[in-house]
Amino acid sequence: MVNRLSLAPCPVTDWSDERRRARLRTTRWGHHWGRFGRLRRALVSLVLALAAISALYGQYWLHDVAPERARLAHTRPYLHSIFDAADPADHATAVVDLVGLGNLDATDTARALPALAELGQVWAVQYDNAGIDTAVISRMIIDHAEQAGVERIVLAGHSMGGILALEVAEHVVTDSDLNLLAVFLDCTPIDLHAVRADERDTGEDLLRWMGWVPGARESRTLRLVVETAARNDRYLVAHRNGLSTVDPGALAEAVTEVLRDKIFSTDAASNGLIEAQFQAIVASGALDDLRALAVRRGARPRPAVVFLRPRYGTDDEVVDVDYTQKVLFDRVGGPQGSLRVVRLDGTGHANPIQQPQAYNAAVQAKVVPFVDRLTAQDLRPVSAGGR
Repeated sequence: MVNRLSLAPCPVTDWSDERRRARLRTTRWGHHWGRFGRLRRALVSLVLALAAISALYGQYWLHDVAPERARLAHTRPYLHSIFDAADPADHATAVVDLVGLGNLDATDTARALPALAELGQVWAVQYDNAGIDTAVISRMIIDHAEQAGVERIVLAGHSMGGILALEVAEHVVTDSDLNLLAVFLDCTPIDLHAVRADERDTGEDLLRWMGWVPGARESRTLRLVVETAARNDRYLVAHRNGLSTVDPGALAEAVTEVLRDKIFSTDAASNGLIEAQFQAIVASGALDDLRALAVRRGARPRPAVVFLRPRYGTDDEVVDVDYTQKVLFDRVGGPQGSLRVVRLDGTGHANPIQQPQAYNAAVQAKVVPFVDRLTAQDLRPVSAGGR
């Protein structure tokens, strides 16, 4: 006998997309809402999403923005005394140092330049982290000078700090009886056109973020992201196929550096201060300030302008120093001008802390003798660029 396997017929069920949709309709939440059911479900979903976003935003504001905003509300600009005059006879002269974009306190920069003490006392400006007001800074300098018996002032500005130095200089000559001998501009962008394109775009992006993102002026989280992204050349590894990969170790080092120097450091400039500093470049009145300084007031001589820059313009990757030098020469140079250009070997963009030897050598050999002549006589030497 042959055994045969008999198969029972399987019931055939036709697949129906309509039945599937009907089943979904009867099992989803809110299915019993008959009138305006779809609209009501959409509104409830929107409310839940907004509640989640609001909770996250509340935590962001409570733990990130509010503490920083409270801290900034109590800050004030300050003037640090760094060096006494190397020669007591120069006690009546003070050199005031101002730092540039992204920096809060000029103390470390001034300490890297002990050669400035050969001119007189050396002071360093610490900005108010909530913003910059050059009238307030100039009044602080004038008051401190009166108390210290200082009669002559030299202002030194590094990078963007040079723009502020020119603004402060105009206040000093118009609002006081102090004799402003000179303004030192270290790789200063005389206007926005002097900022190289990549750096200019980065700054403009920052201003847009400040305007779009609530709390961006105080947020340390946003600062961490932006500062880390700005260091991408350290941890992004390019390949021949055009793609890039991340080096985890280098990324960790970059994040650690940002946390140490920009987030948890009490000397780091706030986002709001950086915004104010970049806006000082965008709305620079440096050319007007130069014009105002060129006007002789009574018996006081016109202040000279000393422009410090790398010997080769391409060594400054942030500012087109050749452009700034040309503008300065047009405004305050020429045969009867008051411009002195000092070219430094082996330096980059406004980096006296990184290259103190080059800066101090230039100050001793070229800047101090120049300013000493200004102090000794009411004359302006003929100067036509640097050596």
